[in-house]
Amino acid sequence: MKKIKFIILFALALLTGNSLAQTTTWNIDPVHSKIGFSVRHLIISEVEGRFNSFKGSVTTDKKDFSGGKIEFSAKTNSVFTDNTRRDNDLKSANFFNAKKYPEISFKSTSFEKIEGNKYKLKGDFTIKGITKPIVLNVTYGGKIKDPWGNMRAGFKITGKINRFDYNLKWNKLLEAGGAVVGKEVKIAINIEVVKQK
Repeated sequence: MKKIKFIILFALALLTGNSLAQTTTWNIDPVHSKIGFSVRHLIISEVEGRFNSFKGSVTTDKKDFSGGKIEFSAKTNSVFTDNTRRDNDLKSANFFNAKKYPEISFKSTSFEKIEGNKYKLKGDFTIKGITKPIVLNVTYGGKIKDPWGNMRAGFKITGKINRFDYNLKWNKLLEAGGAVVGKEVKIAINIEVVKQK
């Protein structure tokens, strides 16, 4: 009876295109990951920063992660640009308003393999209670077993947002007409995920 049931389920999977592969969850290893960003300053250069406190996961039933569900969040109070005065300003109501909005978050809506190790990641990005759809470029670095028997995978994620879309609207103009801080924020994320046992 069990054998017949399995055959029926297998046939249904083939007909519907669904996989019988086991779903696995991979959690971000914060020690070997970085949630970073950069923004134009005074037109002529870029200031880089990162979030020091974050978490996230990838849930998938495929070996190459395509179609997987990706989520992450970062504590706005952990923003770090190597300058205390600037960091305090970013945590204030001028930008993230960390007391009222303690987290930024992302939840994927699709993760599509384009070619080779290149993927497109689409999802909903939330800052200050405002959610907007964004598209990110992903380079998959592959999988490996570490010396302690853990399976790991690596990803590089890049993209950009307009900070004004998320009410990060503090702005001051220079005499030449350009902004002290640019509207466009570049996202640069390098993550290592560990398969949950």
